Amino acid sequence: MEKHELKPKTEQSTITVLIAEDQLITRLGLRMVIEGFADLKIVGEAVNGQSAVDLAKNLRPSVIVMDVGMPVIDGIEATKQIKELAPDTSVLILTSHDHDDDVFAALAAGANGYCLKDASKETLASAIRVVSHGASWLDPAIAKRVLRACTAQHSSRPSSTPDQKSDKFALSTRENEVLELLVDGLSNQQMAERLFISNETVKTHMRHIMEKLAVSDRTQAAVKALREGLLLNQPAI
Repeated sequence: MEKHELKPKTEQSTITVLIAEDQLITRLGLRMVIEGFADLKIVGEAVNGQSAVDLAKNLRPSVIVMDVGMPVIDGIEATKQIKELAPDTSVLILTSHDHDDDVFAALAAGANGYCLKDASKETLASAIRVVSHGASWLDPAIAKRVLRACTAQHSSRPSSTPDQKSDKFALSTRENEVLELLVDGLSNQQMAERLFISNETVKTHMRHIMEKLAVSDRTQAAVKALREGLLLNQPAI
């Protein structure tokens, strides 16, 4: 997935981070990594899912780095509750689990990103910065799975008219068609050939789609389409 490195923030716009991780060693490692970036500030630590919910409500951090497998309530249920109580707080799932069920459950719960624990410290920092703006971030391998799964679902669906859910994003009929092909994994050139339009026209449609969906790259557009149920007969996850 294409990465968009954001410019360093000033002290006034420091990103506040809450760590939700039950393993002490992992928690200490995360603190060390995150504190190594001047624009990231840890404001709290949670040792279980319920504690993460309570601290999120009280501290209102910009981002919560959330483990999935935690006691009391797991990270996915905690994410769901946090998004209801503190919708402006972004949740970045950070886990060693890359099972499809966990990925889709996390996205359905409202998680803004999904990052694996073996990611580099620079990748983790970049993911935190991206989700702090409300955008989506997926580990490249996870992003490919999301696209493949969505492609498989899409290929088995009958043709229909665009879902009315796309109306709130003001997508045109052609933009809906391009979005469908994007989720199917087609390149710009393949889209152009499929729709009998020029490559430049596809690029224009892609730019408009990303502007309307308020995302910064193709993968984020595909994830948002999946989450919002913008594909034909595809419910939101």
